[in-house]
Amino acid sequence: MPQHVQPFEFTDDALQLRQFIFEYWCERKVAPNLRNMHEALGFDRRRIQQALKQLQLGIMVVVNQETQNCDLLKAPPFSSFPSQVELYLDDEFHSYIGWASEAMAVSNMPPFQAQECRLEAFCACCLEPITILDRSFELLGCDPEGVLWHVSRSPWDWGDVDMGSMCDAMNFVLDAEHAERYERQIGMRGVHCPIEAGKEFVRYTAEIRMHDYHWPPGIMDPALIIERFRDLGCDVSAWGA
Repeated sequence: MPQHVQPFEFTDDALQLRQFIFEYWCERKVAPNLRNMHEALGFDRRRIQQALKQLQLGIMVVVNQETQNCDLLKAPPFSSFPSQVELYLDDEFHSYIGWASEAMAVSNMPPFQAQECRLEAFCACCLEPITILDRSFELLGCDPEGVLWHVSRSPWDWGDVDMGSMCDAMNFVLDAEHAERYERQIGMRGVHCPIEAGKEFVRYTAEIRMHDYHWPPGIMDPALIIERFRDLGCDVSAWGA
């Protein structure tokens, strides 16, 4: 998933597949496989592969393209494997959420609106539990208070292969002291901000995903992303900016 991809439009196949993936994951709580995609859309293997490649280039999914069965690893906000955040609806586990920033956006997906989304996470430093309550993109509460959103990897290093490393670099920490301690543990410098600022970072995605069928592909522009962090009040000097 290279940076600075020139703007392009998704094909009808890609749009149909993206919508199906979101709807399937919301309802079934797991990612669809090739059979599920074929039976729902009538696409053969090659059409599915090509549509998935488009969606990955447009920063919509993470697919292991080295696998014959196109393993679908992530379709933000969802993750196919254990991650930093678990989503609970009506006190029942729904799915793993791809990373901390998506935890702040998932409640605005149409199938989840009006429901209380409980997000069980942990401090990246000490692994102490963090619980966030959200409804329709409104933060209802966080236990403990004062939790920060922490990003350890510079946007210049996002998307070298896919967005997997970017997802891994976005976590929650209990406070600034825990953020600094975590950075020493992993040997990387990062930035952090309050959850409220983190929600603003993902507002565009939260308000367009599944709300606009023709949501255009994303573009990875590190300089603009860093400016976005700066606009939110983050100290980005650790990234040389």
